[in-house]
Amino acid sequence: MPKGYWVSVYRTIADPEKLAAYNKLAGPAVRAGGGRTLVRGGRVVAYDGGIAERTVLVEFDSFEQAVAARESAAYQEALVALSDGVEREFRIVEGID
Repeated sequence: MPKGYWVSVYRTIADPEKLAAYNKLAGPAVRAGGGRTLVRGGRVVAYDGGIAERTVLVEFDSFEQAVAARESAAYQEALVALSDGVEREFRIVEGID
């Protein structure tokens, strides 16, 4: 079964305190949903029109598990704490076997 991945790219961080509040809630929510954070920040080299932005990559055992974790009450609470603190792109993608 293909794994599922959350891919978040942060364009701007307008309120670091909101991001910190989100991280405090999101970490336990991700772990409870079966997620494993593989990348959080760190160095980025961008090519072919890409922009070197803060990137987060979370792995789940399946695409369905990744979607369920995103829709969970615990993660929704984290999103409320984040609100307008950042501008980011967030997607869930299916891996290949």
